[in-house]
Amino acid sequence: MAKVIAVYPGTFDPMTLGHEDVVKRACQLFDQVIVAVAAGHHKKALFTLQERIEMAREVVAEFPQVTVEGFSGLVRDFVVARGAKAMVRGLRAVTDFDYEFQLAGMNRSLMPEVETVFLTPSDKYQFISSTFVREIAMLGGEVDKFVSKTVQERLAEKVRSLGRE
Repeated sequence: MAKVIAVYPGTFDPMTLGHEDVVKRACQLFDQVIVAVAAGHHKKALFTLQERIEMAREVVAEFPQVTVEGFSGLVRDFVVARGAKAMVRGLRAVTDFDYEFQLAGMNRSLMPEVETVFLTPSDKYQFISSTFVREIAMLGGEVDKFVSKTVQERLAEKVRSLGRE
């Protein structure tokens, strides 16, 4: 039987404990999970694509069936090129659902052979967003409850380099 590959796309700017929890849950369902770090042309990222890839690799290092790759362009092209059968999307709250539902419909039309699977993180991570984490860090707040130690260190370093501490 062929391995079932899932792609978990996102900008991961930065990767939070909620993202990490979704990866862990996806590992229980799929043989291989590819964390696809988007260049994110539509968003102003705090970290470069390469920094986000490196952070994600550090965070998911404990999961042997997870790989991390960067991509630009349509997620559809990335998913199809990897032979994935599923795309994982994290849902935190009802506010995420409307957008994610529309996105899943669009993706189904672009790649009918790939299923979108919605996973919810543990209750303790439901409210975490990369946007909030970036804002808290930029304003000198503590983010240790929201990100791994390695991401926390990289955030502190980035804030220092921008002269925002």
